[in-house]
Amino acid sequence: MARAHVEEPPPQARLSDGTIARVLPSAFASGWELEVDGTPQSHVDLDDPTHLHFEYVARMGAVIDQLRMPRQPLTAVHLGAGALSIPRYVDATRPGSRQQVIELEPALVDLVRVHLPFPRGSSIRVRIGDAREGLGRLPAGLVGNVDLLVSDVYSGAQTPAHLTTVEFYTAAARLLAPDGVLLVNVADGAGLAFARRQVATVRAVFAHVLVLADVQILKGRRFGNLVIAASAAPLPSEWLPRLMAAGPHPAKVAQGAELDEFARGARVATDADATPSPRPSASVFER
Repeated sequence: MARAHVEEPPPQARLSDGTIARVLPSAFASGWELEVDGTPQSHVDLDDPTHLHFEYVARMGAVIDQLRMPRQPLTAVHLGAGALSIPRYVDATRPGSRQQVIELEPALVDLVRVHLPFPRGSSIRVRIGDAREGLGRLPAGLVGNVDLLVSDVYSGAQTPAHLTTVEFYTAAARLLAPDGVLLVNVADGAGLAFARRQVATVRAVFAHVLVLADVQILKGRRFGNLVIAASAAPLPSEWLPRLMAAGPHPAKVAQGAELDEFARGARVATDADATPSPRPSASVFER
């Protein structure tokens, strides 16, 4: 009698907080997804690292495309590894880039290294530790020389409070080159109270800030992800048509007076009173 086929369980790892990270075939596109505690956190297409499936990640990619000259290498720091979607994108579109990644969970990094291998020849170094503490342990030569700093950190399905404060963003700003850009992933729902507070907090540190999001998300009509882009230098106005055209659609870029109104009345988050981000649903990651 023939033996029944037994489907192999997906590769997985137990993280320090007891949650399970798994690598699964993507249900919505080619490639793979990293799922943590039941929530999709990253999508990777090993055959095409420029394929950014999640909407907010695609918006980050659209900003990165405008930095420096096309294909010019960047110096980048990424807080939160996930499956390294953005580091892989930078490596593919900006060959020769030097990248540092700070990730708290060594088991997650090992899972990704084995089942979603890093690009051959890439200059991506992963450091284990808390993202905020890790900023202070980066090589001294990076201070004031980072072109791109990405903050996309989740503990389970929430951004920890200590990575949302004016003290944190002040420390992050020290790494950036004079025209370097910070990108922050913010997840929020109806009313956008957390996102408004994050915009107010980032604007307390950076002179130039804009927000990219789906129109309905920016209006607070559904849960989703907003991308904050910030810099000490002006974010060129010629970026806007390209960012809008890059999508995903319907796209919205808010800045200036519109962002003044968006953040009106929101308190700057400090180490004394910050809160984690609201818990998102898995559906917000679908393209």
